[in-house]
Amino acid sequence: MNKIIEIFKEITTIPRCSGTHQPFIEYIQNYAKKYDYNCFVDNYNNILCKKDNSKAKLCIQNHYDIVCLKDNCVPTIVEEDGFFKAAESTLGADNGIGCSYMLWLMSEGYDCEYLFTSDEEIGLIGANNLELELKASYMLNIDSEEEGEICIGCAGGVDIFAKNSSKKIIENTENYELYEVEISKLPGGHSGVDIHKNVPNGIKLIGEFVTENKGLLLDINGGERINSIPVNVKAIIAFKDYPSIKVHDNICISKIETKSEHLNIWNSDITNFIYTFANGVRGFDKELNVVLNSINLAKISTNIDEIEIELSARSMSNIELEKIKKETKLLLESFGFEVKTAGKYPAWKPDVNEFTNQVLEIYKKYDENASLEAIHAGLECAIFKDKFPNMKIASIGPNIFNPHSTREKVEIESINKLSKIVIEIVDSI
Repeated sequence: MNKIIEIFKEITTIPRCSGTHQPFIEYIQNYAKKYDYNCFVDNYNNILCKKDNSKAKLCIQNHYDIVCLKDNCVPTIVEEDGFFKAAESTLGADNGIGCSYMLWLMSEGYDCEYLFTSDEEIGLIGANNLELELKASYMLNIDSEEEGEICIGCAGGVDIFAKNSSKKIIENTENYELYEVEISKLPGGHSGVDIHKNVPNGIKLIGEFVTENKGLLLDINGGERINSIPVNVKAIIAFKDYPSIKVHDNICISKIETKSEHLNIWNSDITNFIYTFANGVRGFDKELNVVLNSINLAKISTNIDEIEIELSARSMSNIELEKIKKETKLLLESFGFEVKTAGKYPAWKPDVNEFTNQVLEIYKKYDENASLEAIHAGLECAIFKDKFPNMKIASIGPNIFNPHSTREKVEIESINKLSKIVIEIVDSI
């Protein structure tokens, strides 16, 4: 069996949910020692492996954390129809596969800089705060997810967090009845690369359900991760009559057999915001054939005092990203929310150079349709290009479908094909 696949299966057993670092750090430290590499770890849990007196011209980089829709999840790999999947969880091919190529090259003794970054999936934290020194002139990232596409540009992003404490107690003089409303088993997906695919958003659907049926919101919790299209949402809602407008087949309605003399409800501005908010694609770049601007209503939760909403905005332009951030902030504030932003990372402006052309030339030996592309997702490449302006960067990867969801799968043949391309790129540098 391909050694990359063996390594992937091995590291999949190591806990790597975002925020979990030590098990993988210890694994890499032992692995580096085995193959005679120095191993450096900074205060943000980034890992750099390199040879003594290295003359590396090429840095190979990938993040080691994975999206876990359930805390502390360790995926169980299932092989089916030429793909690796996971049993009822994300697979972590994003980006366990990229790390596997790096570990394979280390086992072959290649003199490269090998940078494993932390917490990419929760705000590119490791890349943003890198304390390790890179000396290579070129960087190959293996975090792209479509074979044949050589990524030379990507969207920037910003996370938006909003809170609202507009809650009141009213007398139930109109005989409202309580219902638990749940939506689940939606397709889900990545809020960047899947945002244009009309994937239903569970939070938006519940907002529509409440509004169309003239309900009052008492409680709502839903969404999995800020960079995922929400799959599961539960809410407690009061209706005068049984809600007849269902809005989606996956909505389940259960009556709560309890009469309440008083109702503790959230301000209707909250459901009005959810219902009217323009979620999804906000602009399309026909030249690059890629989404230009988008925003995803990703998570919602309630506690005793307030309701919290998390959104993720993306743009291929730093100017447009700032604009969508400001517009969303003002909109939320007009609905009574307090707003803050975090996790901002820059767009990576498409850059064609001698390195990207060399990668393309090699790739075309194995796929004549290979091309240079830009994607509507955040890649750490954008941060490294900002930190190291003279570095030439390209990103490639095997076919990974539906990342950040339980439908995530990676094509085995594509893993093997890319291994030939990766080794030739490394040899050429």
